[in-house]
Amino acid sequence: MASSGEDTCDDSDASPAAAPVADSAHLLGFSDEILLHILSHVPSTDLVLNVRRTCRKLAALCLDKSLTHTVLLQKDYEASEDKVKQLVKEIGRDMQQLSMAGCYWLSGATVEHVARCRGLVRVNLSGCPLTSLRLSKVLSALPQLRSLAIDVSPGFDASQLSGECKATLSRVRELKQTLYTPSYGVVPCCTSLEKLLLYFEILDRTREGAVLSGQLMVGQSNVPHYQHLRVFYARLAPGYINQEVVRLYLAVLSDRTPENLHAFLISVPGSFAESEATRNLLESMARNVALDALQLPKSWLNGSALLQHMKFSSPFYFSFSRCALSGGHLLQRVIDGGRDLRSLAGLNLSGCAHCLAPDCLLRKAEDDIDPTILEALVVACPNLRHLNLSAAHHHSPEGPGQHLCQLLARLPRLRSLSLPVCAVADSPPRADRAPVPPAMRAVPRGFGKKVRIGVPSISFPGPAGPQPSSVFWSLLKNVPFLDRLELIGSNFSSAMPRNEPAIRNSLPPCSRAQSVGDAEVAAISQLAFLRHLTLAQLPSILTGSGLVSIGLQCQQLQSLSLAHLGLMGSVVYMSGLSDMLKHCKRLKDLRLEQPYFSANAQFFQALSQCSALQRLCLVSRSGTLQPEAVLAFMARCLHVVVCHLFTGESLSTCRSLQQALLRSFQAERPALNVVIFPLLHEGLTDVIRDVPMVHLDEVTLFKSRVAEEPPNLWW
Repeated sequence: MASSGEDTCDDSDASPAAAPVADSAHLLGFSDEILLHILSHVPSTDLVLNVRRTCRKLAALCLDKSLTHTVLLQKDYEASEDKVKQLVKEIGRDMQQLSMAGCYWLSGATVEHVARCRGLVRVNLSGCPLTSLRLSKVLSALPQLRSLAIDVSPGFDASQLSGECKATLSRVRELKQTLYTPSYGVVPCCTSLEKLLLYFEILDRTREGAVLSGQLMVGQSNVPHYQHLRVFYARLAPGYINQEVVRLYLAVLSDRTPENLHAFLISVPGSFAESEATRNLLESMARNVALDALQLPKSWLNGSALLQHMKFSSPFYFSFSRCALSGGHLLQRVIDGGRDLRSLAGLNLSGCAHCLAPDCLLRKAEDDIDPTILEALVVACPNLRHLNLSAAHHHSPEGPGQHLCQLLARLPRLRSLSLPVCAVADSPPRADRAPVPPAMRAVPRGFGKKVRIGVPSISFPGPAGPQPSSVFWSLLKNVPFLDRLELIGSNFSSAMPRNEPAIRNSLPPCSRAQSVGDAEVAAISQLAFLRHLTLAQLPSILTGSGLVSIGLQCQQLQSLSLAHLGLMGSVVYMSGLSDMLKHCKRLKDLRLEQPYFSANAQFFQALSQCSALQRLCLVSRSGTLQPEAVLAFMARCLHVVVCHLFTGESLSTCRSLQQALLRSFQAERPALNVVIFPLLHEGLTDVIRDVPMVHLDEVTLFKSRVAEEPPNLWW
């Protein structure tokens, strides 16, 4: 693309006879409306610094307010310091919304240039390095700001904020604050808050081993202004310190519940003990407000009649993740409580082992579900778009129309769905089913000649598709616009938990998952609009032929997460994965977690076919890698900026390869983030803490993302 100011695509000198042909065939022959739509998909830095310089017509269109009004730099990994500065200089006066979320590679001095965009109404600086003084300078220059997202890192000092900065903050209505240190951040300055999103990422200990405490907040301003609050959202990373700090934020809410509150959400891993203050808060909400969105820690709901007393107006999101919520409670307190749930768009029931079963204290987690409960849910919530039923055993009984997949097929508006693997099995395992032959355990790992010894003669589906008689195939046929799909084994746990050492052992898969193999995976190829796919703990994957079908048919696929496919200790599906990757031209993120995986030259050669790939994470207990193959792969794939490899290699091998990659590619890829480390090394936790949050949360750590939070929580 031309970078000079010459009109390289100006066809004014073309002959009259050639003009109609040129207009019909040339890009510039399209109307301005169509061209503006096309240009809206071009990164802002390219648009302003490159495309604008090609000809007069594009120069004018690239400065159209529809393109300069909103500038999104997140995941524009080629946005270097100089490009960002030049972009601000060229169109900063026209910007009203600017997102630099996750631009960790930019210096604080570059981020400070945002102060020149004086017309900004919304700005997202999450993940950007900013001191208190720099933040003060930026916000002091943005008098029209109404929406702000920032990080609060160690060293933050609210006393360094100027009067002009505090005046700006007093007009902010939406605040997203990620905390890496015990602090109220800028919340006490935001006297007009209507939406408050808090992400607690505080580690219990400093690098030096000192134990942190919420008492560090004593003496700071502790009077948040919640009187206008409509949305309160808090997401906590593991650790007691995060719970200690969030209690301080909640203390003010418990004194006086905002009368306009309509969304109250707290996401906490593990247990979070209820206190007198939180009980008062919940009782006050039950009396005084009608909610549209609700998520509470499991310990606050378990055994409580709270849901019966809560009032809801037009609910659009519920999360009961990990709660001991039985099907009876779900019917009595949510579905049959006289509430209109047609507005419900998102429902998270992940980890609710008994949510589709009647009240029965003697019920085992593996027992069959009660299909009438699921049917009641489907009837009451016909407009569900996001549904998460993962991390539980939802086994369907035999009988026509009673299978979970058949009932979910009545939700055609679904856009994201997360299911346990055992839930899509056609029928219970039969006693006469032959077990998987022991000889399969001897199949060599990685690429190589296909070994058929001991493998039963089974007809696997090819790219043409799966058996149309399966209930899973029928389900996917009825939800054709699914954007995200997750099939996760009920007993699956990643080897890389958050803020803890790697897990060395894993639970065996559910017995019903044994009947879900390549044919069921091939059914996914029906989803032409699928962009995000997760498959975890499918022990009966043998050839990987289903993956090939997905690669051929799901051309919109952008992120792929595969974990524990096939028999443990045997990576026999790699030939299929290799063929799949050749067709994934839009794939940007790949996460692969597989014990004993051999990341050799053949694997990286296949991966090089993914020309759009940007982020790679490999997690393999006892796995190996070839440093030369990694270097060659990075040289061929010019857009890769994240390379996270956690294997069984030695520390010296990992460090040597990491340094070689940084030396070779850091200069030309400003956002490059390389982490290569032994998976079972005791220092893994300290290494993980340096990974930028945007990558850690989206790629490095495994988790279910369906209905994780309300839709459109942040702009």
